Amino acid sequence: MTVQLSNLEHLPNYQITERLDVVYGSTVRSKHVGKDLFAGLKNIVGGELTAYTELLEESRQEAIDRMVIKAEALGADAVVGLRFSTSSIAQGASELFVYGTAVKAVPMPQQSIFTPSSHQPPSNPSGPTDVQSHNQAVPQQPAAADDDLPRFNPFG
Repeated sequence: MTVQLSNLEHLPNYQITERLDVVYGSTVRSKHVGKDLFAGLKNIVGGELTAYTELLEESRQEAIDRMVIKAEALGADAVVGLRFSTSSIAQGASELFVYGTAVKAVPMPQQSIFTPSSHQPPSNPSGPTDVQSHNQAVPQQPAAADDDLPRFNPFG
């Protein structure tokens, strides 16, 4: 089972049926002394500190993986309202924390945007002469997608 993740308070094209619980994952990482020395030198000349970029990417993924394990244990289909937070724990060590609301969700039926008509308006090379026949050839636009989506408040 794959738990879907969304930083929105809803899951596009899904109906949230049940709010389960807040789930989180965290990791505390420290800098590698050798990489820290190289980063100090790089700081003098400028540029991206790739060692730190890689450390943060690994930390984000580890925290997400831990959160998803907790969501799966609850039987969640998705985690919505996903957020990240960081804090300094000690000199040279930081925590990366991710949290969200575990939910059950079911796919919403897909709505057809264009329904073909058996009646085709007559072809007019100079363009339509009356507005009504022109409007029949234009597909009907659905209502704004946000109007159709039920809203889910993760705070109750």
